[in-house]
Amino acid sequence: MLSYVVRRILLMVPTLFGVTAVVFFVMAWSPGGVSQHLQLAGGELDARTRDALRDYYEKRYGLGAPVIVQYGRWLNKVSPVGFRTGEGGKVLLSKPTIKTPDLGESFSKRRPVLDLYGEALPVTLVLNLITVPFVYVVSILAGVYMARYRGRGFDVVAGGSFLALWSVPTIWAGVMLIGLLANRQYLHLFPVGGLNSTLAEQMSFLPGFVEGRFERGWLLDRLWHLVLPITCLTYAGFAFLSKLTRSAMLENLSADFVRTARAKGVSQGGVLWQHAFRNSLLPLITVAAGILPGLLVGSVIVEKIFSIPGMGKLTIDAIFARDRELVLAGTLMGGLLGLACLLIADLCYAVVDPRVSYD
Repeated sequence: MLSYVVRRILLMVPTLFGVTAVVFFVMAWSPGGVSQHLQLAGGELDARTRDALRDYYEKRYGLGAPVIVQYGRWLNKVSPVGFRTGEGGKVLLSKPTIKTPDLGESFSKRRPVLDLYGEALPVTLVLNLITVPFVYVVSILAGVYMARYRGRGFDVVAGGSFLALWSVPTIWAGVMLIGLLANRQYLHLFPVGGLNSTLAEQMSFLPGFVEGRFERGWLLDRLWHLVLPITCLTYAGFAFLSKLTRSAMLENLSADFVRTARAKGVSQGGVLWQHAFRNSLLPLITVAAGILPGLLVGSVIVEKIFSIPGMGKLTIDAIFARDRELVLAGTLMGGLLGLACLLIADLCYAVVDPRVSYD
């Protein structure tokens, strides 16, 4: 098992090289390049000022070097082992040393990339840590009982409802939820966007009564703001996971070991959950390896619609601004997360099914 984990971790390195290289070269060879966009951000400039600004950007960020050299410098910065460099990527020490990885400075926001993602990543993780368990609990329960009552009313109604929800585009659902449930002209049950109200920092953490009136508190206010975004993130996942659970359960409910359990007098709940469901976990684990990275990608739309300052919104703004450092950092973190999820899924196979071995 240990040798397998070590091999998989070593294979992550060339995979990350390939992913980041594709993104880097596409941005570098796009019309205008990074330096051209930085000049346009300053508005209309005369020729002398524009040339001076271009020279400044190329010197500061090393944009005048060949693209392959720029990519090598970026790899050196983000690697824990490499050469110490100064402004423009000039090497200060000729021998590689152990150093702190540096994700660089954002071109558009003039702040360290690590600080920006340090503020945005927890917001996205909170959204997904609420979404993933909710999607799995609802989908698994529905899928198990859809298989248990195959062809009956619950199976037909639940399956049809989930498929109908799955066909609704997330961007359309978000706009409709804001228009109906957050609009002052209609129900106005939820806020339009953001994570907290303007005066949330002055509230107590938990709800309570202040001077005889009810105050919802910071925590309840945060949950109130997350209802609509989490709704948009969850509804589309019910159909696929519930159908996958249903198919796996139907296959196992007709297996010999289930018939043997029933013949021994095992209760219906024991047959469903201890025998059939446990043997149906492998396809769910396979899907789980991609659902968290998929939700991080899907949260881009939701964060943009509801003005949530998360990783998705930050990445979209960076792409429009051609902020190379921000985009590459998002690509690197997304790649690491996806590969880590695949590794964890492989390890979970051996935990769930004793027949799986990596020795």
